Amino acid sequence: MSGPGSEPLPPAGLEVRTVDYHTAGEPFRIVTAGLPPVPGGSVAERRAIALRPAAGSVVGVGGARVPRPGPLETVRQLLTREPRGHAGMYGGFLVPPDDDEAQLGVLFFHKDGYSTACGHGTMALGAWAVDSGLVAAPDDGTARVWIDVPSGRVAALVHRSAGRTTAVTFRNVPTRVLARKLPVATSVGTLEVDVADSGARYASLAVPGGGPFAAAGSGARVAPGALAALVPLGREIRAALLDTYDLYGVIFHEELPDTEAGPNQRSVTVFTDGQIDRSPCGSGTSARLALLAADGRLGPGQELRHESVIGTVFTGRVLGHGPGGVLTEVTGQAHRTGEHTFVLDPADLLGTGFLL
Repeated sequence: MSGPGSEPLPPAGLEVRTVDYHTAGEPFRIVTAGLPPVPGGSVAERRAIALRPAAGSVVGVGGARVPRPGPLETVRQLLTREPRGHAGMYGGFLVPPDDDEAQLGVLFFHKDGYSTACGHGTMALGAWAVDSGLVAAPDDGTARVWIDVPSGRVAALVHRSAGRTTAVTFRNVPTRVLARKLPVATSVGTLEVDVADSGARYASLAVPGGGPFAAAGSGARVAPGALAALVPLGREIRAALLDTYDLYGVIFHEELPDTEAGPNQRSVTVFTDGQIDRSPCGSGTSARLALLAADGRLGPGQELRHESVIGTVFTGRVLGHGPGGVLTEVTGQAHRTGEHTFVLDPADLLGTGFLL
């Protein structure tokens, strides 16, 4: 558990407004008001600045001194920690785009910090931009929303029918395959993983067979019952490759019977310090697409049916190859779940909250 330290509480009147979405079950909390100024000349630079600790330190849990949270970090903690959030919370701070060609810029955040890429968040942002009227869209047809993220410029194609958003297609930055069949020593033996950079870096491997990796009674290897074994293994693999590859997450996948359109897989992504992606993972799906294309399993006109640990589905396609890598797109659904005004009472001894 991590919890409040003895840092000074923000002043009375701190108020943060959000619109919450989920994409295939994975939450995305969009901060629309109450964000302190975020310095920097680009989205990537703003993320780098956000990662820097504020000057000085405070006494944290257990008496250890920890970096003093700055204003932006205070808001991130407020929104991802209990009682206002939870360890699986994800979201985005809206910031200016890098230039006038994009409509939005975003800093992706989660309980452990700020990520470089987020496909499910890009889909949610595209849906929100159209649903809120920020970006004009036809009642029937598709609107394109350009979004600057730390890994580059991405697009959300928001599909509409009868005045409603029905699906969103995420077009990612190019994906590069970095390593194949890389041996990694783990507590269950040496495993071979593939590594790809799809805006964030992922190790990918088939779920180990037998034992705790098969969910009891289901026959499935990627299922909620297997998470107790997969999460610590994901942490092991990430820790082993973090220094070499700056790894963000680990994708465990299992094969399902092919569809008429192409491959069919179920996967779960374990990212940062043991977070579980409830969706099939947008940028992780881009990584899987590049690896399948490299194996000759995904050709022109084919698509990957990519199922999550909770049964939701993304479909992914390879659009082509460029000098930067494999060009991919991923389609899923994003739905609004609520609008919130979060406040912090200076007399609240829990401060920005806690994590279990």
